[in-house]
Amino acid sequence: MSISQAIFAAGCFWGIQAVFDSVPGVVSTTVGYTGGKTENPGYREVCNGDTGHAEAVKILYDTDFVSYEQLLDIFFANHNPTTLNRQGPDVGDQYRSAIFYLTTEQQQEALDKIEELNQNKAYPSPIVTQVVPAAEFYPAEQYHQKYLAKQGRSCCSADKPPLKRSDEEWKKRLTPEQYRILRQKGTEPAFSGKYLEVKEDGTFSCAACGNPIFRAGDKFDSGSGWPSFDRAIPGSTKVSPDFSHGMVRAEVTCARCGSHLGHVFNDGPTATGARYCINSGAMNFAPRENN
Repeated sequence: MSISQAIFAAGCFWGIQAVFDSVPGVVSTTVGYTGGKTENPGYREVCNGDTGHAEAVKILYDTDFVSYEQLLDIFFANHNPTTLNRQGPDVGDQYRSAIFYLTTEQQQEALDKIEELNQNKAYPSPIVTQVVPAAEFYPAEQYHQKYLAKQGRSCCSADKPPLKRSDEEWKKRLTPEQYRILRQKGTEPAFSGKYLEVKEDGTFSCAACGNPIFRAGDKFDSGSGWPSFDRAIPGSTKVSPDFSHGMVRAEVTCARCGSHLGHVFNDGPTATGARYCINSGAMNFAPRENN
């Protein structure tokens, strides 16, 4: 195991912590305050906007499983990097978009990523994310740590602009099988998916962009041969008609990046009446930490 650190600010730290907690290879996350002038700040001070600190998340990750570039992709995919001091209804420099680099390599990767995304017009407006040296990181109060998990939630409701990438970019970022499923609307063979028998508590996220899409608590055995859920995380997916292969079905795509996930049917056994049949190859899974 080779452990490295990363520090990101992306608006309210509750939501971005929940996102990174769902990423395979992330060992631990801590929310806190950094980038300002006040020593040992508290939440109220930071919210008043007088400290100069941003709400941020410190990530410990295993480089054998996830790279800094992949973390950057997830960071940019899960907040709006075109609004410097605002994320959804949260306004102020404590909610700024920022990358606090710990090495010159991280600095260069961050700058290269921003240039790439701007050149490819991945967002409707230019990225304004700050790339600045890491400063003292002050862990937030304990009640803020894993806040959404404690509330039984997986995401905040802050607006996230659609993520656009070229076909060539997706080919670079995805394995051939992931590309076939996510970008070419492929389907893995029944009973072959690695998440079919998963019964642990945790969160499933889009394998293309890291967007949290399903909770393990909503998973059930449908007997269909694919991981099945009776609901998606609100706002995480989109459903549209699919007339391919001479059938009439409802396709499920990631609301963040538009990648194909599977299909949803109206014959589910629970009160929702829904049966989301999702390809394992379209998802990543992170067990919930018991703390």
